[in-house]
Amino acid sequence: MTGKPTTGRFDKTPGWLDWFEGPAKPAFQLPPGAVDAHCHVFGPGDTYPYAPERKYTPCDASQAQLFALRDHLGFSRNVIVQATCHGADNRAMAAACRASGGKARGVATVKRSVSDAELEALHADGVRGVRFNFVKRLVDFTPKDELMEIAARVKQLGWHVVIYFEAVDLPELWDFFTALPTTVVVDHMGRPDVSQPLDGPEFSLFMRFMEAHGNVWSKVSCPERLSLSGPPALNGERHAYRDVLPFARQVVERFPERVLWGTDWPHPNLKQHMPDDGLLVDVIPHIAVTPERQQQLLVTNPMRLYWPEEA
Repeated sequence: MTGKPTTGRFDKTPGWLDWFEGPAKPAFQLPPGAVDAHCHVFGPGDTYPYAPERKYTPCDASQAQLFALRDHLGFSRNVIVQATCHGADNRAMAAACRASGGKARGVATVKRSVSDAELEALHADGVRGVRFNFVKRLVDFTPKDELMEIAARVKQLGWHVVIYFEAVDLPELWDFFTALPTTVVVDHMGRPDVSQPLDGPEFSLFMRFMEAHGNVWSKVSCPERLSLSGPPALNGERHAYRDVLPFARQVVERFPERVLWGTDWPHPNLKQHMPDDGLLVDVIPHIAVTPERQQQLLVTNPMRLYWPEEA
């Protein structure tokens, strides 16, 4: 599998890395029915153009390539999350969900102007959530009253809200997040600064956030975005990202029924290094350290949230 940069007006952002070619076969054997609960599809740009307002341009990463990676790694299902480079044009994500034969669910980005018929069509495609992005380098500000209106509407469909933010911004966003009327899923543990102590004020606040609000879930994913120690090529170990592991492990241990994991393939807008997805899978037993915790993280929890009719 190879990431191919797009051409013409879709030229990728300079410095953006192609996704990893030839991922390893994981040493860790995933439990039957495991779900990659955070991944993406991009383009192809000539079929599904990237949003004019995007902050970065990725390599094309098709549904066929995603499903090939799913099978190679040993996952059974995917949750495909709309990323900012496609804006609120959910066609690539929705098409991938339809093509999956029921093995993929989606998380969309929508605007206040979305019609009820459009939401119902997305639901039929397999969408079960909307994503609100608060990472300032990736998106422009959307008024919170607009986001709250969207959350109230998708609640009627049984959807949840996925929130992406950076840890330093949690204090100013706390009241808004806790007022959301749906289940709330936090991307990547709220991007903690792993150079800080595990019991330091920043991560302790996130733990209190989850403790105080039983509707808040967290993805314990993306060590490659959070780590300062780096991948195996830098530290000579198969299970890398050691500085991130204590943070993810604590979330799994304290909130085992409200955690998810995903590859984040094809790792958009990542400039430091491009991870081997097979080695990312091998991080899992170091954050969910028992078979019971692994089953919850990879099967029970994502099935309950995205395929409740089968859970």
